[in-house]
Amino acid sequence: MTAISSVASATEADGTGSPGWAVPSGRAAARELVTPERLAEFFAPRSVAMVGASETSGWARFIVAASAAVGYTGPLLPVHPRHSTVFGRPAVPSLRDLAEPADLAFILAPTEAVPTVVEDAAAAGVRNAIVLASGYREAGRAGKQLEDELVSAAARHGILLLGPNTLGFLNTAAKVAPFGLTVPLPLTAGPVGIALQSGALSSALLAFARSQAIGVSTLASLGNEAMITTADMLDYLVADDQTKVICLFLEEIGDPATFSAAAQRADAAGKPIIALKVGASQAGQQAALAHTGAVAGDDAVADAALRQLNIIRVSSIESLLTTAAVFGYQRWPTGRRMGVLTSSGGACDIIADQASAEGIEIPPFAAQTTAAIAAALPSFAAARNPLDCTGYVLANVRTSALTAIDQALDAAVDDQGLDFVVSAGFAIPEARPPEPAAKLLEDRMAWVSARMAAAPIPVIPLGMTCTDVTGYARELLGSHGIHVLPGMELGVQALGNALRWQEGRGTVRPISGRVAEDGSPAVAWTEARARDLLAAAGIPVVPGGLARSADEAAEVARSLGTPVALKISSADVAHKSDVGGVALNLSGDAAVRNAYGRVVESTATHGGGSEVLVTSMRTDGVEVLAGVTMDASFGPVLAVGLGGIWVEALRDTSLRLLPVDAAGVRRMLTELRGLPLLQGGRGGATADLDALAEVIAAIGDLASSVSGLQALEVNPLWVRGDQIEALDVLVVVGQDSKHVEIAR
Repeated sequence: MTAISSVASATEADGTGSPGWAVPSGRAAARELVTPERLAEFFAPRSVAMVGASETSGWARFIVAASAAVGYTGPLLPVHPRHSTVFGRPAVPSLRDLAEPADLAFILAPTEAVPTVVEDAAAAGVRNAIVLASGYREAGRAGKQLEDELVSAAARHGILLLGPNTLGFLNTAAKVAPFGLTVPLPLTAGPVGIALQSGALSSALLAFARSQAIGVSTLASLGNEAMITTADMLDYLVADDQTKVICLFLEEIGDPATFSAAAQRADAAGKPIIALKVGASQAGQQAALAHTGAVAGDDAVADAALRQLNIIRVSSIESLLTTAAVFGYQRWPTGRRMGVLTSSGGACDIIADQASAEGIEIPPFAAQTTAAIAAALPSFAAARNPLDCTGYVLANVRTSALTAIDQALDAAVDDQGLDFVVSAGFAIPEARPPEPAAKLLEDRMAWVSARMAAAPIPVIPLGMTCTDVTGYARELLGSHGIHVLPGMELGVQALGNALRWQEGRGTVRPISGRVAEDGSPAVAWTEARARDLLAAAGIPVVPGGLARSADEAAEVARSLGTPVALKISSADVAHKSDVGGVALNLSGDAAVRNAYGRVVESTATHGGGSEVLVTSMRTDGVEVLAGVTMDASFGPVLAVGLGGIWVEALRDTSLRLLPVDAAGVRRMLTELRGLPLLQGGRGGATADLDALAEVIAAIGDLASSVSGLQALEVNPLWVRGDQIEALDVLVVVGQDSKHVEIAR
């Protein structure tokens, strides 16, 4: 017997609602309640009590209607202190008055009444509850205290909560829907599990799913996630046999470490995750003193995190569910070579353009395929990939079930140069046509279904546009196991998403989610001190020395024996070139002395001081940015991109959450639009990308080891061939961390 079931048994045994021994309270105790077994119980209740239900309550009406929509036949028990009947059902004043405990209580009571209802639930032996009310964490400090008290009370009684501030859930397999929103009909059971950090958006997702005959397994509105979190929903949906693919609507990722661990389990189980993540804002950037903070904004970091977790990010409800439909209904393509069959030259062009954007190839048909397809086409049509069967067949009365596209499909699926075939020949009428057209259509669907099943490669049916699937089409296609992707753009985009997910499988690793220090103002080190930090870690820095006078500057320059650069070395001047704190390409004592005076004078009003760094000049290479900034939620984030003055202007950067090894950095470099410059473009020297990746990975490791760090940036990191040097270094720490220690 588990601890949870033991508590429940003790509660039922003494009839008081108080366990025979102490149950841990608080959020830590709440986490102990959230087990896979308990979640399976929570989302499949056999009886549901509606606490606060009345015939004037819109929420209660929605729950009754949603329950009917999924075919729920269990007890739906109204609880109200003043009504004896609700919706024709007998009501009781309190949960304590139920003849036997409900499996789930949907608490519709106002915020101030919720604590009493929780106590009633405990006394009645109710183990699970949904809290509709708002005014908790989302309402500020006082609301957060209310939520903490709610969680503590529920945990103390062994009650698992969804919410607060939630509209509930529906589970089509269990045929239960304690769900306070409209459910568009018909609701189809199916392979797509959905978890939303939103309530009202649920109806929009269900409406689009209905229109495209996309079936749902479980849909849950998570509310404030006080107990059941997004990560918990991932674990539940991974364990759910009906769910093949998981859709998320995310406003935030509050616990990156737990979320990433759940995503890793989903990846290992072969269940794709697709996320519609909102909040593309630059607000809340960390370490604004560094260029890295400007390019590693909140949304960019979240995007990098999702990519590292092999979660496919989309930007619309339509793309979210269309991608889910590929995973839920189609045989998954395993390569990028696509055959395209249409009856329109324009459609060929649209699909080809979208395929190019997704990195999907459309290779020529093999000679044998071309010959077989040509035999079924009119003489003026060209048998090539992408294939336009032309509209010629539409001008003739159908006498056979198969069309030219079907005959082309019969040949294309055996082409060994293709990994999958897209067939855009599914124009299903809204209503059953008269005979003999209906019989021909039904025979055709039976043949297509059989050919798809027997084909050695996947066949993906594709609609020309995103149109609603009518009742007749739903029945005809569904009876033959055919699901048509909605529209050429959405469909090909979804296929690209599916390919990216498969290519990323097995690469997911948990994210630490180390939280940055709060309330500590940013303080920059002098560059001389920052250079010493890098050098001590074995990271190459450009040769140079510190000068406190014009004569010392000239002396250092002579010792270097090259043209030099002069830079003010002051903790108060982070962006030196912006205030005249840099002089470049200097030769000779006089030039160096004069430059020293200019640099000191130009930065005097900015707190520059008299210390000037003198370093060798480097030319004819490529300047790279390698910077680490501390994200408030995700911890240290590495940014790699083209460096120098172009960082923020070009925004050609790749981000990863640390730690990242050299192989990971190597992949980051290949994601840059400026990669050709590193590969010797425009006559430059080819950079040793492996050596560069090793140095950047070492910078990431160093940043991770420095306590109190807010940013560590090398910009530029100069590379020419296998020669790599840090030309400019910035370290930013919290004011309370001036005396930084490196973790060993």
